[in-house]
Amino acid sequence: MKKYIAFLCFGTMAFFSCSDLEEKPVGIIRPENFFNNTDDLQAAVNGAFANIAHNNYWGREFTIALMLRDDMADIGDRTTQAARIDVNDMSMNDTNALVANFWPQSYVIITAANQAIEGAKKTPGDPAKVNAIVAQAYFARAFAYYHLVRLFGDIPYVDFVVNDVNQVNSLSKTKEADVYPKIIADLEFAKQWLDDKPKVKAVPGKGTAAGYLASVYLTLGNFQKAYDEAKFVITNEAKFGLGLDADFQDLFNATKTASLKEPLFTIDFNNLTSGNYGQDYTAFFTGSLKDDSYSYGQGFSVAVPSLKVFNTWDQRDYRRAVSFDTIIRKKTGPGGSLQVYPSSDNEKAPRPHIAKYFRFPGKAGANGRTSQHNYITMRFAEVLLTAAEALNEINPGTTEADGYVNRVRARARNKAGKLVSFPANVTPGLSQTDFRKMVIDERRLELAFEYVRWYDIKRLKIGPEVFGPNGLEPHANFDPNRDYLWPLPGTELAINPNLKPNNPGY
Repeated sequence: MKKYIAFLCFGTMAFFSCSDLEEKPVGIIRPENFFNNTDDLQAAVNGAFANIAHNNYWGREFTIALMLRDDMADIGDRTTQAARIDVNDMSMNDTNALVANFWPQSYVIITAANQAIEGAKKTPGDPAKVNAIVAQAYFARAFAYYHLVRLFGDIPYVDFVVNDVNQVNSLSKTKEADVYPKIIADLEFAKQWLDDKPKVKAVPGKGTAAGYLASVYLTLGNFQKAYDEAKFVITNEAKFGLGLDADFQDLFNATKTASLKEPLFTIDFNNLTSGNYGQDYTAFFTGSLKDDSYSYGQGFSVAVPSLKVFNTWDQRDYRRAVSFDTIIRKKTGPGGSLQVYPSSDNEKAPRPHIAKYFRFPGKAGANGRTSQHNYITMRFAEVLLTAAEALNEINPGTTEADGYVNRVRARARNKAGKLVSFPANVTPGLSQTDFRKMVIDERRLELAFEYVRWYDIKRLKIGPEVFGPNGLEPHANFDPNRDYLWPLPGTELAINPNLKPNNPGY
């Protein structure tokens, strides 16, 4: 920990400007001569969000690890980096390169948030305006810790500005059970002070904080509070500028996502790069190798669905067509025309590929490594399904819970402007067990390849089922005593022995 927490010098906060965020570049700055006004505070807060849009976090290492770990995306081209294969195959160890990159980047995000939170104490101006701005930093800190605690369990928790490396020389892990109340407290502060309806989705609002509170409580099995927070978002959807967008495909069209109402929060890439900032590899990793369809280049067939994922998805579901590419196009020769082939002609990964990120990246280049994508970290459909799942656990058999799922399914019946009959509404009067199974599967389909599924597998403890011989992606070596938690980086434990032992099995 010690070499990473102190890494983020204060001057890095404003070197990268997300185009949707209002900020002024300020160059090299120091705490003692900064935070002179609320503009300075906003620039500091924006540093936390800029560090999310980084190659080591949402741009590649973190998101590809989450995608590969679940039962929906498998390794396509197995000549790819061994660290990716190990995450996918449940054969990780404490030297895994993906973890070694996104672990420190998580603490860079947290450090930036902590600096803004501390700086707010000395920022002059209207206290309400100061609180509204610093609430964004509280959200960013909660966002990073919520991911960390679900992946690793007990983790180092830092909520102060590190000015001297000796401050963290003896840092110990905080128990998972003690981390969650801190995340909740940050989100409660954010919910109180954030704007009802931010100008852009790259800035969190009240609905964002409440949506994440609902998710946290669902993870903890506190179904009443999960329902209450989700219901708060649903009741205030118009006030918060939220709702379901009409066409499911628009959610994954980079030229449209910035104007959508469905996202609660987005990571803004918008084709801007500065070193590893703004580097977006999701399209590149999920697109098909040897496919000449797109002017920005081929994909790399790293994260590819297993054939069973595709074959078991009802072909009448419009979301299936949006989620998968089933053809590739190859040039017949120099200057030749494109010829259409089934995806099985991809010799590296002969199966359908993920289309959500590669099909419409907007202005893109370098095989999709740069794009206009505003990646949605949570959307209104997830809130509806969270409310339905939680309510079923509190009071089974309600028409209210049915209605939340039916809203999601009704949107799925809008097939690019043509209304179809599939998927049908929920069968009324399902038992609690049947409704639970239905809504979890609805989450799997609605949120496929959006970095949610692994967390559902973990919180529901269904690994033996989904990775078993009858699962979508069998992994014979899945061990529920080991694989629900990931290994802390071995280098961190070597630097600071107080972080030992590693998680069981590593």
